[in-house]
Amino acid sequence: METTHFSQTLVLSPEDNKRLLNLCGRCDEHLHLIEKSLDVSIKQRGFTFHISGTTTAVSHAITALTELYDAALKTPFLALKHIHLHLQGTKNTQASPHSITHRGQPMEIRTKRAVITARGENQIRYLKNVAEHDVNFGIGPAGTGKTYLAVACAVHALETARVSRIVLVRPIVEAGEKLGFLPGDLAQKVHPYLQPLYDALYEMMGFDQVAELIERGVIELLPLAYMRGRSLNDSFIILDEGQNTTIEQMKMFLTRIGFNSRAIITGDITQIDLSNHRDSGLIHAIELLEKVKGISFSEFKASDVVRHPLVQSIVEAYELYNQLNKKNK
Repeated sequence: METTHFSQTLVLSPEDNKRLLNLCGRCDEHLHLIEKSLDVSIKQRGFTFHISGTTTAVSHAITALTELYDAALKTPFLALKHIHLHLQGTKNTQASPHSITHRGQPMEIRTKRAVITARGENQIRYLKNVAEHDVNFGIGPAGTGKTYLAVACAVHALETARVSRIVLVRPIVEAGEKLGFLPGDLAQKVHPYLQPLYDALYEMMGFDQVAELIERGVIELLPLAYMRGRSLNDSFIILDEGQNTTIEQMKMFLTRIGFNSRAIITGDITQIDLSNHRDSGLIHAIELLEKVKGISFSEFKASDVVRHPLVQSIVEAYELYNQLNKKNK
């Protein structure tokens, strides 16, 4: 464990007061977050920053401040979430600094409304696998970007005419609650279950375009049960919450994939809502298909969480609890 105390001075240039204010945040809240996340002390006077901590931590802080100062020019308003996401991506690539790019370029997905950048080694590996394999599994805890990146890949494929439609699928399983009768037609009944997929689509394509494409059938959002009998060609298919499929349902889904189609299955095997966890089609598929060519498995960890910093701590606490329970059994 590194304990050597080290100090270094960073002078940002060119001098730009708006960028500096954007970097530091209101009442220096961005600097406080950097201090807490990287375990350093930062003293700032104008464009000069004195950073203290371990040699490695100071080096990471200097890199973060420099990169965020550049980002402050491109982004009119840096929010705390932008700082957190940047730091999270930096942490996840510290162990493998050469993996942050692919063929010399940042791993990005460009849609007409947004540019989505992979944050961390596992997200980069996930995107590489999606580009190279026809069937991909993204497995890991909540908040690691599995579904969001999958939707981004689907939108990019549609906008570049790689596929002619997007099919988003979820098993309709209640998360520990009995909701009873739900009013409305089929679309209204299943809408709450598919809301996370709608949210990602709205962010990347806009509400009006998504509504138009759904009306034209270019984008389909379906409960898993409605996939039986389908053969999906020229499609980008995403099965979200795959841990809640049964073995039979997973087999049914995987055999729907047609020519010029790509499929991504996402799930978190620690949040299975089936009455018998051993019936999970996702767990069965991992064990059965790991050696099959054309299929890739990307695993995310608690350290890959890119939501609120507390989410990572919560996931880690539950992981520790599960490990202790296994030892005691």
